[in-house]
Amino acid sequence: MTGTLVLVRHGQSDWNLKNLFTGWRDPDLTELGVQEANAGGKALADYGIQFDVAFTSVLTRAQRTCDIILENVGQIGLTTIKDQALNERDYGDLSGLNKDDARAKWGEEQVHIWRRSYDVPPPGGESLRDTGARVWPYYLTEILPRVLRGEKVLVAAHGNSLRSLVMVLDKLTKEQILSVNLATGVPMVYKLNGDSTVASKDVLGDMSAAH
Repeated sequence: MTGTLVLVRHGQSDWNLKNLFTGWRDPDLTELGVQEANAGGKALADYGIQFDVAFTSVLTRAQRTCDIILENVGQIGLTTIKDQALNERDYGDLSGLNKDDARAKWGEEQVHIWRRSYDVPPPGGESLRDTGARVWPYYLTEILPRVLRGEKVLVAAHGNSLRSLVMVLDKLTKEQILSVNLATGVPMVYKLNGDSTVASKDVLGDMSAAH
């Protein structure tokens, strides 16, 4: 018997709206972000899933998204485990900067490399590979065993921490993952086989809305 893993990127945050590098900084959701989280929760309610446990990061935008989703599926108060292993990628010296200002300071090409390369970190920050290096062990030790026991597990986290998981689940190369963007508030429902490979994947919403 295997279970279900649901991944949801948090709704839009204040800093997403302002075009700022966010990383481990802790802005809250915008009004649109709350709407996106509610839409994701309603989609999961319509899907008919009830969770056994939820995981989220230590950052407000992911925790609020998680809470809103659980409210929509009628599971307020569900056991929710918070861990910084699921935090967004740390943008280091870029954190808090407007993306246009960063391009003016370091050049468009360099900022693009930091944002979109697999293994080149910004100054003082993490690459996608570095992010995966903390996400993957946590997934293998804390999340996957529950799914393989047959539990239904919600993970509400961030664009890059979830891209790290999608890379493994969807068996993407380090080149393929670079073009993958996850839409805010759109649940991805994975059913896993007993050997931890993916039996099926359902996206409950419009992935073309990714930004």
